Amino acid sequence: MQLTFLGGVSEVTGSSYLIETSHTRFLVDCGMFQGGREADHKNRAAFNFDPEQIDFVLLTHAHIDHSGLLPRLSSWGFRGPVFATEATVDLLKVMLKDSAYIQEKEVEWHNKAKRRKRQLSGYEEAPLYTVAQAEAFLRQLRSVNYDAEISPHPTVRCRFRDAGHILGSAIIELWVESGKKQKKLVFSGDLGQPGHPIVRDPTSIQQTDILLIESTYGNRLHRTMPDTIDELVHAINDTLHRKGGNIIVPAFAVGRTQELLFLLVDLHRQGRLGEMNIYVDSPMALAATGITLQHIHLLDKEATETLQWFNNSGHQLKINFVQEVEDSITLNTIQQGAIIISASGMCEAGRIKYHLKYNLPRPECTILITGFQAAGTLGRRLVDGVKQIRLFGEELPVRADIYTIGGLSAHADQAGLLNWLSHFNQAPEKTFIVHGEPGNAAALASAMEQKLTWHATVPQRLTSILL
Repeated sequence: MQLTFLGGVSEVTGSSYLIETSHTRFLVDCGMFQGGREADHKNRAAFNFDPEQIDFVLLTHAHIDHSGLLPRLSSWGFRGPVFATEATVDLLKVMLKDSAYIQEKEVEWHNKAKRRKRQLSGYEEAPLYTVAQAEAFLRQLRSVNYDAEISPHPTVRCRFRDAGHILGSAIIELWVESGKKQKKLVFSGDLGQPGHPIVRDPTSIQQTDILLIESTYGNRLHRTMPDTIDELVHAINDTLHRKGGNIIVPAFAVGRTQELLFLLVDLHRQGRLGEMNIYVDSPMALAATGITLQHIHLLDKEATETLQWFNNSGHQLKINFVQEVEDSITLNTIQQGAIIISASGMCEAGRIKYHLKYNLPRPECTILITGFQAAGTLGRRLVDGVKQIRLFGEELPVRADIYTIGGLSAHADQAGLLNWLSHFNQAPEKTFIVHGEPGNAAALASAMEQKLTWHATVPQRLTSILL
């Protein structure tokens, strides 16, 4: 049996792993690379294998860095099923079409700009896949239940366990036969932080032969949730009441937006935040919120109680979901008092870029960064303290306050990762640290060696390991 690391190693995007045996060939995740100048090239060259020879795909969750190349895989000849939890399948029906739409619009904008500058050189750029191709791919999705064992191939058994990251996210347990041997593999996917709002805590796993564990925050500890909430309350009250500006929140439409809405409602219920004008400027976030409400049984106790209060409160708190482009443009005329939550979470595409354009140069405004920002992204540059950015061909000064509220991350920190690992009965034969920038992955490897006496390897992209 051979395991190839196609992406999601030494970085936090492009997660994809190829498993080959004498009987079958399949993928775990098929994610899009995001951020940096090399992302587009990596995405276009991502398949160093024949997609027609892939029997099936197992998907940990719906985020685009884990799922975003599935329509491209299909358009290149993959015809097998993709297995994911029911909630993940529901989310993908929205997210992949949205991803395709954004790509089409971005390519259209770039080609128009090149035409104006007469730089097309005889050809135009094309999206990775179109909306039509994304819609065609959706027929290949297959829903599975948490904890139910399935057999996507006669030599493969697997279970999807709750990862506590976003709605529908899963740890995947795999039992794979190769020749006369069977090995168990566990893919952590993205693990959530224990005690995080909305979703349940990650499921503990007791045994495996081979482990792939994420390391997004493998080098640090999050602030405690009480401290994180205090910082969030201060940032909002200071901006709305002292400075008199707007609050712009880049947030992933799936997971982070719903979590933020829960926190704002709950803090209003507690009296820590007063009246607020909340705008969720993302059609996909509206759809994802609706899907979340369809899967209430997957939410934790606190989330269901807050939702019940909101439903019974006569909607004292107004949350405005913005769908039409014209209404989104109108938001940029608001000078103060607005909390605008918009995608994308790393500020790389979508409507958030327009809200940054109109609010970043204003010192009375605040940008709330509530999730991990990959190297090379606009969000990362803001976190790193850049004083000027370029948006839509225009140089803009960064005068707004930038708050990085890491405690809201949907990823486990180093302590959370070590705690999850501690539930294994013994160290796996091999442990690979993935989905983390090099320093973060190395820090987790060191912590595992010191605190668990486990040896772990940080693989390189496109390397193959015999198991």
